[in-house]
Amino acid sequence: MRILVVEDEHLIANSLKKGLEQEHYAVDVTYTGTDGYDMASTEDYDLIILDLMLPEMDGITICRELRKNQIHIPILMLTARGQTHDKVTGLDSGADDYLTKPFSFEELLARVRALVRRPKKTISPVIKISDLQLDTKAFIVKRKNKPIQLSNKEFSLLEYLMRNQGKILTKDQIISHVWDYDADILPNTVEVYIKNLRNKIDAPFKNSKILIQTVRGFGYKIGD
Repeated sequence: MRILVVEDEHLIANSLKKGLEQEHYAVDVTYTGTDGYDMASTEDYDLIILDLMLPEMDGITICRELRKNQIHIPILMLTARGQTHDKVTGLDSGADDYLTKPFSFEELLARVRALVRRPKKTISPVIKISDLQLDTKAFIVKRKNKPIQLSNKEFSLLEYLMRNQGKILTKDQIISHVWDYDADILPNTVEVYIKNLRNKIDAPFKNSKILIQTVRGFGYKIGD
């Protein structure tokens, strides 16, 4: 995973670089807005950590220009400001998440892990497979227009399966994408959650095709 840090405070920027590299990320650092925008718009990154207040070009402008040019790299915005207005402005400009200084590195790392697991470009918040649909923003799942109640983890698992329609996903892949990095999860935990999903997604709909499939010896996939 490759991360770009755009932060004019050298101590913070260099500390982030050191900490992220210890977590096995490749990290580039720039200290001005124009350099940050140039690198973000020409290089391939998995995530941008972007300060709001920067010399030459501020973080809001960088974020808006990147989104305007169809660059959908996840952006984690940093600022010393804590007011709600500043958070809303940052998110409305296209940032994916927001962290107020001072912050703990552990919290930043957790947000980084969550963001790099997201797809770089999401066409629609609603994912559909056959008569099943999942709304990633409203957290609503329906099959044949009938609402299905899922736990948070069941929702995350179903979303991951649906974003990879037709692909065989191993238990290790599912664990690394659905559970936190530090979670102590065993492979049979995945089996339990898959069973729970089947009981809610497939079992009640006798006249519909079975969507969640086991590929013996490999893992699971979803598709009609």
